[in-house]
Amino acid sequence: MQRIMEYLRSLLLLELLKGLSLTMRHMFRPNITIIYPEEKTPKSVRFRGLHALRRYPNGEERCIACKLCEAVCPALAITIESTQRDDGSRRTTRYDIDLFKCIFCGFCEESCPVDSIVETGCLEYHFENREESIMTKEKLLAIGDRFESEIAENRKKDAAYR
Repeated sequence: MQRIMEYLRSLLLLELLKGLSLTMRHMFRPNITIIYPEEKTPKSVRFRGLHALRRYPNGEERCIACKLCEAVCPALAITIESTQRDDGSRRTTRYDIDLFKCIFCGFCEESCPVDSIVETGCLEYHFENREESIMTKEKLLAIGDRFESEIAENRKKDAAYR
């Protein structure tokens, strides 16, 4: 008797009908997707995106070449070279971050004593060849200049949160 029931079920294609009924139920519900360029998904306040080097309000770069970020980087993605200036202070001559190696952990940002290296909220960037993935000092400073108002606002919110 059970074999006959199984045969009838396979003949009536009940599994197919169950699947089609599920499809029909969901077909007329409203969509939950977003239209990407016009609508953005909300980001977490802890999101870590593209790196940036910051400047002081007088235009001088903040990095003092202490190399703490290079030492703390678990992926060894940061390379720093520095020289001593005439006034006795150290400044970087080379500050490179290889974004293919970087795991965006935020250790570099946390270890910086002068708040020089930060990770912005920028997530919309791409590379067309491998050389573009290495962020040089000039690129990092340009990103910092472009996002400085956003970075400063986030720092104020972060300080108020703590």
